[in-house]
Amino acid sequence: MSKRAGSALLDNYWGFCMSEVVNAHGMALVPSIQEVEMAPSSSARTIRATVVQASTIFYDTPATLDKAERLVEEATALGSQLVVFPEAFVGGYPRGASFGVIIGNRSMKGREDFRKYYSSAIDVPGPEVERLAGIAGRYKVHLVIGVVERAGYTLFCSVLFFDAQGQYLGKHRKLMPTALERVIWGFGDGSTLPVFDTQVGRLGALICWENRMPLLRTAMNRDILCSNC
Repeated sequence: MSKRAGSALLDNYWGFCMSEVVNAHGMALVPSIQEVEMAPSSSARTIRATVVQASTIFYDTPATLDKAERLVEEATALGSQLVVFPEAFVGGYPRGASFGVIIGNRSMKGREDFRKYYSSAIDVPGPEVERLAGIAGRYKVHLVIGVVERAGYTLFCSVLFFDAQGQYLGKHRKLMPTALERVIWGFGDGSTLPVFDTQVGRLGALICWENRMPLLRTAMNRDILCSNC
């Protein structure tokens, strides 16, 4: 996360970085939690935030949502007011997958893999969004989480925002998927560049390489920029 220069509202952050420890087979073990001071000021208002670094349960969205709730519960037990999850946490980031794509052709296995990936995506709004809103409200925490959004026959890499009262605030769709991500994700546009006034400040998000777009960062007049990578 980064703080807008000159912000009069939020000048001091404490952050928890919650990372999974994995074994030699890549299976997640006990989360590792570190507390990090994000700014040196001792007199300014303090916001506690947790940045989650954890893996999706691939092709199992209900189990992924269960995992998200467990991690939110752990974060709020530490006093966090804001919990930020990675890019495409719900639905999954298919690192290393090809979905059988070569120029002019797709394999049958690749088609089946994409069918399962498409089925793991979520509708916005939809029942999974209601579940996430319920989690935010139950633990009274602001929640920012990356999802794979399904809209008709197109998938989008999106970020969803929820306030501590359990209200779904809105979404941001990744403007330009990176490299071969364009095979599976559609392009966002300027209609989903929201900044929300919340109890922890003006909240917005960018995804991955969007953080390398200076004009986009400038356009978002926010106190807290949640960077989903």
